[in-house]
Amino acid sequence: MADQLVVAAVLVDDLEHPTRALGARRFAPESLAGRWELPGGKVEPGEEPLAALHRELDEELGITVEVGDELVPRGGPGTTWPLTSGLAMRVWWCVVRTGIPEAGAAHDALAWVDKVSINDLAWLDPDLPVVDAIAAALTSPGLTAPPD
Repeated sequence: MADQLVVAAVLVDDLEHPTRALGARRFAPESLAGRWELPGGKVEPGEEPLAALHRELDEELGITVEVGDELVPRGGPGTTWPLTSGLAMRVWWCVVRTGIPEAGAAHDALAWVDKVSINDLAWLDPDLPVVDAIAAALTSPGLTAPPD
């Protein structure tokens, strides 16, 4: 049986030169409460991944987004990030087009973080490789590209 697919957004301030990304803190279930993740959720049967991404962001944060490039694992086969047994995640860079992100049914807090502060959040362990890739891609304010 194939892994259940999860989709997530790296919400950033700018698709070309992102300096900040949005984290969302879980409050349920208890085993995940207080830990941070990227907004998104499970793809429903018969649903396309990008349609699921748009649906989840509307449901969770009350926003619509412009979707940019997919964030794929470096050096790994395919486009999915392994999460836990039976779950794999696809991740896209996104910017908010309408609405203001607000914590809803799945989260009790949101935080915009930059290259330095991103690791101050207690991210879910399976998300750490994704967070490292995000941190590497964020630019410092005033720079046009990430430093080597």
